[in-house]
Amino acid sequence: MGRVAIVFGVLLIGLGVAGFIPSKAMTALIPAWFGLAMAICGVLALRESLRKHAMHAAAMVGLLGAVGAGAMGIPKLITLLSGGEVARPIAVYSQCAMFVLCVVFVVLCVRSFVAARLARKI
Repeated sequence: MGRVAIVFGVLLIGLGVAGFIPSKAMTALIPAWFGLAMAICGVLALRESLRKHAMHAAAMVGLLGAVGAGAMGIPKLITLLSGGEVARPIAVYSQCAMFVLCVVFVVLCVRSFVAARLARKI
């Protein structure tokens, strides 16, 4: 699961950099910071002794990213889809992409945690 955290971390870093290039707004790098934290947790999870704690930390980073990005992006996306206008549409798309990536990551983490728990009982 550590490699999955690294992959999602790299995807979030790429999303942040891709949003930063056209806008030059520092807030566009928020997904990159979440991705960096997630990737670091993934690297730590490659060590057997740190796996459990590192993956729980990575899941927490993913959950915080999903909540933050969803709270900011989804209402603005609804405005865009209903024909309204927002100040920075690229930021809305970036927030929604971060939301989707983080939700998928958290779901994968929860499935992995449940599977590990069931395997321990056997």
